[in-house]
Amino acid sequence: MAYGQPYWWEGAKPLPKLSSLPSSADILIIGAGYTGLTAAITAATAGAEVTVVDAEYPGFGASSRNGGMCGPHPRLSLSAMSKQFDEKTARALFNESGIAFDYFQGLIRSLKIDCDYQKTGRIQLAWTKKDFEAQKAMAAEMLAHTDYAVEVLERDAVDKHIKTDRYFGALFYENHGALNPKKLIDGLLSVALKMGVKIVPNMPIRRLQKSVIGHIAEGPLGTIRANKVLLATNGYTKGQGHFQWLSARVFPLPSYIIATEKLPRKLLAELAPGKRTMVETRARHSYFRLSPDGTRIVWGGRAAIRQINPEQAIARLTDTLEEIWPSLKGVKITHAWKGNTGYSFGNAPNIGRRDGVHYAAGYCGGGVVLAPYLGMKAAYQMLGDERGTTAYADTKLQSKPYHIGGRPWFLEPADRWYNWVVDGVQNVRAAKDRAS
Repeated sequence: MAYGQPYWWEGAKPLPKLSSLPSSADILIIGAGYTGLTAAITAATAGAEVTVVDAEYPGFGASSRNGGMCGPHPRLSLSAMSKQFDEKTARALFNESGIAFDYFQGLIRSLKIDCDYQKTGRIQLAWTKKDFEAQKAMAAEMLAHTDYAVEVLERDAVDKHIKTDRYFGALFYENHGALNPKKLIDGLLSVALKMGVKIVPNMPIRRLQKSVIGHIAEGPLGTIRANKVLLATNGYTKGQGHFQWLSARVFPLPSYIIATEKLPRKLLAELAPGKRTMVETRARHSYFRLSPDGTRIVWGGRAAIRQINPEQAIARLTDTLEEIWPSLKGVKITHAWKGNTGYSFGNAPNIGRRDGVHYAAGYCGGGVVLAPYLGMKAAYQMLGDERGTTAYADTKLQSKPYHIGGRPWFLEPADRWYNWVVDGVQNVRAAKDRAS
């Protein structure tokens, strides 16, 4: 088994020839993932001279490691977001998430990026009866106040989408989709390079300071001066100064993923007749789908919300997969990997500027759509273009007393709480529900 090697990397094109570090740029973007490359493309289209640097290489982080599931649905309900922020901001965010998804789909079409995009629809599966009641309330709220396409599925209707007896109902979002995340990042990289964007790998920025013309960034490959700077590092933010400020507000939450061996198409058609992307309501947040070619199951989730060893992660994910589909008992796992999602304490991303340095981060698991969208918005903000206006500038990034210094030490006790208490209570409740 190829541990650490995402399934998406299999057969991927080798990296093209990248740039050496220039001495200056109009715009310096730190981080060559979805945010950074889309910001670079947007700024270069407007005529700016853009350089993108990355501590590793383009797409090394979550942009090539995620589950490839995408859609416009925000992480929180409208009422929860109203409590978190205010009602005006909540409504604006809910509506803008749909605009972001439209932008994302248009970006793939306009740039002619072949990333195996499919309109699959997404089904959110209720682990308990209580979860299903909450889903129905959320759907009613969405239908009353937004134009979201959402359908409530009673328990007997779930069989059309997934064959299992573990769930008590579901919500179906018909407009959601799926893709190959590595192909998406490779497509954005190719477009950026063709537009003349300089992309420099192996260049972690160790020092960033103001200068007369803007900013000076220093790293192992040298120094670069730039008028504008964008931090696009999200769940991989490390360092001092501006980086420490951001990492104290956006923390890395690991997501673990496995891919099965190739399975008979007849079996997969029985297990997942709807060919949807799927996600659970329970705390371990399992999310799963068929591979783009329809031959494997790609299964992810919170095997832990802290860093754990590979064997533990594989065992937990495999156990959960077999719990949902007992007929897959003993299935061979061919790939297992992890990536960091960038989470904010407000459960929503934020875009802004601090001491002259721009940033966009905290996608909370929705980065496939929101990272390119807010990368575009950040580029327009750096250019002083009114098209940079967005409700995501009103969310604000919060710090917490228990997250001092940007080191997420609190994830260890939080992981124990979720595994022993939250997940345990949910499983007991689900067992009682099934028995009744």
